[in-house]
Amino acid sequence: MSTILPFAGPFVIAFWIVLAIICSRREQTRGFVYTLTIFAAVTTAMYYPQYFLTVGGFDLSKLITPLIQIIMFGMGTAMSLRDFYGVIKMPMGVFTGVVCHFTIMPFVGWFLAHLFKFPPEIAAGVVLIGTVPCGMASNVISYLAKANLALSVTLTAVSTMLAPFVTPFLMRWLAGSYVDISVTAMMWDICKIVILPVAAGLVFNHFLSGKLKWLDNIMPKISMSAIAFIIVIITAKGRESLLDVGVLLIVSSLIHNLSGYALGYWLCRLIRMNEQDCRTIAIEVGMQNGGLATAIAKNMGKIATVGLAPAVFGPLMNVTGSLLASWWHRHPPVKVDLNDKAVPLETERL
Repeated sequence: MSTILPFAGPFVIAFWIVLAIICSRREQTRGFVYTLTIFAAVTTAMYYPQYFLTVGGFDLSKLITPLIQIIMFGMGTAMSLRDFYGVIKMPMGVFTGVVCHFTIMPFVGWFLAHLFKFPPEIAAGVVLIGTVPCGMASNVISYLAKANLALSVTLTAVSTMLAPFVTPFLMRWLAGSYVDISVTAMMWDICKIVILPVAAGLVFNHFLSGKLKWLDNIMPKISMSAIAFIIVIITAKGRESLLDVGVLLIVSSLIHNLSGYALGYWLCRLIRMNEQDCRTIAIEVGMQNGGLATAIAKNMGKIATVGLAPAVFGPLMNVTGSLLASWWHRHPPVKVDLNDKAVPLETERL
């Protein structure tokens, strides 16, 4: 980027910052401020990567795994054991959502990796982002979209718990021809990165929920800052690869994300699920846990290549998810009452 427009950096960075400030002043666009801030940070990393690689000889990429663990702990503090009761209360929705999530996204990722003929390690990253579970962002989008929030949270919880068993085998099957995949090593990595911190967060929530208000208030901000910092580090490290395949990677990530929404929604409509559940599963399928994918890439020692697709997918996912939530919020799902009149459904709250 900077080799093409060497003097444009400050102006492009300023553009994103000014746009974020403008959006922050209107309620309808306030949800885009965080994503626009990430765009500003990514642009900064593309033009000035030297500031995001090392500090005093310390490799900043070593911070990625502990930061992801902090994010996963925060995810655990926002959950409780009752979130898993949805498996009993909504077995059809949970089963359908989990199957759609772990089939649609991995295979669409594999197809796109072949279609765009990415270099092997970048192609593996495209598959990787499709094999990881849902992230907490999907719960926020489901709430805004007037979807089934209880089902959304349950799907996030269940897919996260299944990830150590499902993700490594899908990666071995679909990306084994691109990079060497150790199933057992990846299973242990996911347990360390996700399961243990989430479990610690669940325990914290069970015993200390509401007793440390300052921590409850600050954890979302810490998580958002950590995600932005991780994306900046990946961008700086993978800058040269991004300059080679950046546009194609953005296009493939967008197709991947939108395919998840569309296929998840219409497959559920095909089996005659209600509108709220169709929306929920569409969002859960299309939105991935990019942080986990990043940490897996880091532990593989390929953060600058395998980690690029998750870094690109994450910000795009938030933009498309916000737009989809805005559209569905203005068109709430309806049910038919005894007089054959359409009545808006209220979003289920936990």
